[in-house]
Amino acid sequence: MEENLSPTAKYQRGYIFTESDFQRVCQLIYNYAGISLKTTKRDMVYGRLAKRVRATKTDNFHEYLALVEDRNSDEWEAFVNALTTNLTAFFREPHHFPLLAEHAHQLEWRPPFSIWCSAASTGEEPYSIAMTMAETFGSFTPPVTIVASDVDTSVLAKAEAGVYPAERIEKLEPDLVKRYFLKGTGAQAGLVKVRPELRAMVTFRQINLLENDWPIRGPLDVIFCRNVMIYFDKQTQLRILQRFAPLLQSDGLLFAGHSESFHHAMHLFQIRGKTVYERAR
Repeated sequence: MEENLSPTAKYQRGYIFTESDFQRVCQLIYNYAGISLKTTKRDMVYGRLAKRVRATKTDNFHEYLALVEDRNSDEWEAFVNALTTNLTAFFREPHHFPLLAEHAHQLEWRPPFSIWCSAASTGEEPYSIAMTMAETFGSFTPPVTIVASDVDTSVLAKAEAGVYPAERIEKLEPDLVKRYFLKGTGAQAGLVKVRPELRAMVTFRQINLLENDWPIRGPLDVIFCRNVMIYFDKQTQLRILQRFAPLLQSDGLLFAGHSESFHHAMHLFQIRGKTVYERAR
């Protein structure tokens, strides 16, 4: 019966996926991106990587992971992209955006107002930031710089294109949709695209938060790092927060995700509001 199958036998109807294979995957993605995969993610890992085993025409996970580890192959990038999670939405965690607007308005005497969105995913978050800034300053060319980054190159390509299924903006106010999106027609029916003026407000870059040198220079007024730290262990979180702090202005803000808490780094950041932090005094 299914419940009596060994972990290895469980996958023999597709590809053999041993505990050794799983641990190898865990070590590879942790070393590169700091993502800590729990044993409960084993089925998820198999489901995502089995597609890559099939696509690369390798016979099993052992051969596939050897291909991944060969940095002369193109598979490393696809491997990382397959294992990164990219759940996002326009104006997700909406309580953050009025506070962002207020902060920008208070500091409009100190241009440019600099923002780093460090987990851009498919672009909904940085474009929400850009819309907030355009609304705050009443212009598509506000005194603001927005850099949006992600480790996953495939989602960054989608973000740069700025094209989405129309249902992704159904919950936005009609006035926002009219000002910031173009609706597709003909072959593009059912799709929307961010207006070129909004797209021009955001600079996209591929950045791995575990890299030793980020192509980001301070001082920054705001860092968005939402729903990312939950994939890192406490040690990795602390290492990243230690690098965030000196990049921020003394009155800068760090926006975190709804299930993230930085109590272990209170010497670096103190709570300012709901999942919003400021530098420790």
